[in-house]
Amino acid sequence: MLNAITSLFRLARAGIVLAQHGVRFVPKGMKAPFVLHLARALTLPIRVLSWPFRIGQPRDSRVSRALSKLGPSYIKLGQFLATRGDLIGSELAADLRHLQDRQPPFSMREARRAIEDSLGGKLEDHFAHFGPPLAAASIAQVHKATILRDGEERDVAVKILRPGIEEQFRKDLNSYYFAARTVEMVHAPSRRLKPVAVVENLDRTTELEMDLRLEAAAISEMADNIQGDQAAETATFRVPEVDWRRTSKRVLTLEWIDGTPISNVEKLREDGHDLELLGLTVLRSFLRQAMRDGFFHADMHQGNLLVEPDGTLVAVDFGIVGRLGKIERRFLAEILHGLITRDYMLAAQIHFDAGYVPPHHSVAVFAQAMRAIGEPIHGRTADEISMADLLGQLFAYTDVFDMQTRPELILLQKSMVIVEGVARSLDPNLNIWTAAEPAAKEWMEANYGVAGRLRDAGQGAGTVGRVLADVPRLMEQAERSALAFADMAQNGVRLDDETIKRIARENSRQGLTRRFALWVGALALVVAAWAIVTGRM
Repeated sequence: MLNAITSLFRLARAGIVLAQHGVRFVPKGMKAPFVLHLARALTLPIRVLSWPFRIGQPRDSRVSRALSKLGPSYIKLGQFLATRGDLIGSELAADLRHLQDRQPPFSMREARRAIEDSLGGKLEDHFAHFGPPLAAASIAQVHKATILRDGEERDVAVKILRPGIEEQFRKDLNSYYFAARTVEMVHAPSRRLKPVAVVENLDRTTELEMDLRLEAAAISEMADNIQGDQAAETATFRVPEVDWRRTSKRVLTLEWIDGTPISNVEKLREDGHDLELLGLTVLRSFLRQAMRDGFFHADMHQGNLLVEPDGTLVAVDFGIVGRLGKIERRFLAEILHGLITRDYMLAAQIHFDAGYVPPHHSVAVFAQAMRAIGEPIHGRTADEISMADLLGQLFAYTDVFDMQTRPELILLQKSMVIVEGVARSLDPNLNIWTAAEPAAKEWMEANYGVAGRLRDAGQGAGTVGRVLADVPRLMEQAERSALAFADMAQNGVRLDDETIKRIARENSRQGLTRRFALWVGALALVVAAWAIVTGRM
């Protein structure tokens, strides 16, 4: 009860701030829960009284300005919802794209205390020089510092969490959960959009962001994934080196990247960089991360991408990363491949195979919907095609085909919007399909070509090997079970301790039967896989 009251007060404060910025809560013509209509009525006097103070301010960024005033957790919520047009409406989604994650820096005294508490000793024990904050966001801020390594000075970037940020986020997230559960309870149509799952996804994302050791691990993992990725058609893509000795939960130390922000297009052009090649690198690097590795940088905006003098593209700030399982990677790769090759039946079938569309719908009818999305693409020029818009159109069909919102794809869609925007800023005529095809084709060949089939067959053989190794123990259990049955037939059934033990042995015998069936099935699977690989099926 106390948590509910606290959450109501926090939400009420947020509602007042939103009303001060002229937010309506319920757009005209939009169906919404009664509680939102009530909030609109209650805050009407506030909106009216604050109207003179809003004169001259742009109407298309009212919500983003309000969330910036509400603080770090609301900024993250706004960024997270910016691509959820199916949940909040396209007008509000466009407003939230104005949201900038810039906050006043905390003091050098607080930064020193954070480093000394996290790393031990004095700040000077770890850094030869420690400069003022260069950038401050909702969760952390970054300083430039110098360390001594092998007798040489090296510049590093030091990221430090804001003091008390964990407690502030937890309080606001509790209020988000309260609001999401209330909406699901009182407004049945909203349940399909899974508002609680959306908040859970935001919760997991921010929890990972607030442990900088996990960010360091993410950088290290991606460095391993992209090792040896250099291709002739794109520039080199890399990530910074982690200084693990000076990294903890609240402090992250990385190699300092001396590069030009990718947003400074004029400087890149003056320095002789190939902008079209850089745009292609941004997009293909992201698609390989998502489809091949199932692990991608989920915040590749212009402020997190730097270009070194030799043309190498470096991604920084791994506070937000995404993961896709094999089913989700198959979804992404085959959707792209199906639309590129105009195989709409394939694009539709994988929605059913992945469980995204309930089986009572028709694959053929869903393929028709895919055709409605895909065909207009092939009659338009490259600069008119948006992969992010395509994902948005796919999600727009969720209501028609009773598709459940997939939280694991939310971050992918958001990231695709960002990456595509960065790539297009470098090359407005970038052909998204031409750029995406090699990555999709690589995934298809790796998973459905000979190499993929051999790998799958090898996995099947491994399963059978483990079962075969278990056969002697299974046979011994079977022999003990047979003796137990003979004894039970001779002496009858008694509900004492010994009988209970015998019943347990009988259950073990049933487990043996199931495992034997698994053994036979696994053998059949290996035979089938071998036949596929050798061309006999």
